[in-house]
Amino acid sequence: MKKSSFYTLILSCLACFTACKENIDTSVRYVFSIDTIMSYLEKHPESYSTYTDLLKRLPVSKMSDTTVGQLLTARGHYTVFAPTNEAIDKYLCTLVEEKLISEPKWEAFTDSAKLDSVRQVIVKNSIIDSGDEGYYFETTEFPTKTGDEFSMANMNDRKYTIRYVVDSPDSIYLNDYCPINIRNRDIRAINGVIHQMEKVIAPKNTTAADYLQDIMDKQEECFLVMARAIQACGLMDTLKAIRDEVYEMKYQRGEIENLEGMNNRGFAEDGTAYAPEHRKYGFTIFAETDDFWRSQGLDPKGENLLQELTQWIKDQHQYSDDDKFVMNTDYASEDNLLYQWVTYHILPMKLASNKIVYHENESGYHENPGELTIPVYDIYTTMGKRRLLKAYESKESNGIYLNRFPVLDNGRRGSGHEVSCDPAKVGCLIGTSDERAVLTDIVNACIYPIDAPLSYNDEVRDDLHRQRLRIDVTSFFPESMNNDIRKKHATEKRYMHVYLPKRSIYPYFADLWNGDQCNYVYYNAYQLTYTNLNVDEHKAVGRYDITYRLPPFPRRGTYEIRYGYIANGNRGVAQIYFGSDLDNLPVTDIPLDMTLEVTSDPMTGFERDTEDEDYNAEVDKRMRNNGFMKGGLAYTSDGSAGTAGRYATVHCSQRRILTRQTMDPDKTYYLRMQSVLDSDKKEFIADYIEYCPKEVYDNPSEPEDIW
Repeated sequence: MKKSSFYTLILSCLACFTACKENIDTSVRYVFSIDTIMSYLEKHPESYSTYTDLLKRLPVSKMSDTTVGQLLTARGHYTVFAPTNEAIDKYLCTLVEEKLISEPKWEAFTDSAKLDSVRQVIVKNSIIDSGDEGYYFETTEFPTKTGDEFSMANMNDRKYTIRYVVDSPDSIYLNDYCPINIRNRDIRAINGVIHQMEKVIAPKNTTAADYLQDIMDKQEECFLVMARAIQACGLMDTLKAIRDEVYEMKYQRGEIENLEGMNNRGFAEDGTAYAPEHRKYGFTIFAETDDFWRSQGLDPKGENLLQELTQWIKDQHQYSDDDKFVMNTDYASEDNLLYQWVTYHILPMKLASNKIVYHENESGYHENPGELTIPVYDIYTTMGKRRLLKAYESKESNGIYLNRFPVLDNGRRGSGHEVSCDPAKVGCLIGTSDERAVLTDIVNACIYPIDAPLSYNDEVRDDLHRQRLRIDVTSFFPESMNNDIRKKHATEKRYMHVYLPKRSIYPYFADLWNGDQCNYVYYNAYQLTYTNLNVDEHKAVGRYDITYRLPPFPRRGTYEIRYGYIANGNRGVAQIYFGSDLDNLPVTDIPLDMTLEVTSDPMTGFERDTEDEDYNAEVDKRMRNNGFMKGGLAYTSDGSAGTAGRYATVHCSQRRILTRQTMDPDKTYYLRMQSVLDSDKKEFIADYIEYCPKEVYDNPSEPEDIW
């Protein structure tokens, strides 16, 4: 994303907005030889006359008299994907095919509402407005991998995905099928950049349910088996959901307010933490393709497909022996084997391909941004019965996998890289760049093909149970992914702090209980060098009382539950509660003083690492006996060894062992953190949780790694 270098010079010449109706004083225009976006388009009517006419006719919003064309004459940072006259003519022809109009002419619209809707589709899907502090996208700043998503949405609140053609490096497509003109791109203007489009960008508003139903109606093979199974399991109504209309209404009425004036100690550096504008729903479906099912002897169009698929799941042992299920035709029952298998393929969040795992501050990544280094993974909770799904990527994996469990070089002097992977533990490769992936045609979901069958069988559960699971707190909340909250890679300060309303006002994060005497904020610290996992963190200020519903456990067994955080003098002291009864959670230990770093608190037993690894191991053991651990070696603040989570001297990451208990995979557990200080100025912070089974933390033959 490129920022214009002209703004300081020309600010006094730019048009202004009025406070209420967004009217622009169009008498004040640029007088420089360099064009605004609008003036450039107007100078080239042979290419853009239809588009400029639409820009002049369409208002910015229902509450505004200002047109989009006037907007593009004013200061700002716009990326405009301008369709040519020919592209718009072709789009009108598709509307004829869809029987929306009788002939490909604007005069053919007899309904003014339909005409306005079509104008909005063409115009608002073509412009990214990055705001006063924003940037614009030249092609060098586009996402680098096919299937990846742009960091900012367009004026229609939709994001583009990118597609590159392997044997044609200059060819770039948006949303898979909209080519950018090879010669007319990266056209610089005072207030942004223009890319000429050979096709109108018009993503459909199809829901996941609509898409799957269309597959079944047309009997189109690719994901037909999954579509029929999802329908049989009664999930179509769920997959119709697009947004929470109750929240939408409250926000529009002003009942959901931003958090103003919270600039104390950097809690919101610009003085405001912004509440989300929407509360959208989303889904990610990982699906075996119909080609796979045919290789297994199943006919995607077969009359007895559902019975045969259920029997295949049983015969191939695609379940766990601990599972309780029935095999009958009541597929919509949560006790049904098919239902349990299908719902393990679905996450209640829409994940673009570049947001399935996050490459941010893993060791080695800072030195060569964009080049993969040591493995990163994320842990998600699936739909239906709550179960764990691991997404994983490393330099050696050549793609993102589900439930991959490799051997790592994670000794005290190891590299942290993947060494090998047993063929039985490779997992499922996600087809993020596969042409069969559905990334833009569904408004509330993504569908990815996978190259191997996916299930929560005994092998997967055992492998999850045999390793330490480090789970980012943000991964608890599907809403953070569905609403572009998590790790939004944009440059505007408004995205650094997201204010989550008090639960009594609206439970925005369903798995968060935040009390009325504190303000809760997601801190997207993308510009900073904190030694947090994925850099971001969750904060609250006040007499906080915070409760999280935790992800499930893979197996019954004894686990150590750890809390990852960064301590400093602004934090508070919290009493910790943990258990399965939300209304009666027992205390785990003495209060956690988050003001004290392990490096300065003599009670932790901390000493910095030496060249003597046996001595270092003794220090680690001493700290564990005191209930503390150093941060992990896997994540850093800027890539250097001295800033790794284990070694950081500033913004030191550390872990507190909260409890050791026997956990039941069929129970739901909660973690509560309550301030014990009589102060409304102290902070709460959360970064990640670790689940560590006894056979890892108490293994005499193979001690737990320091990564």
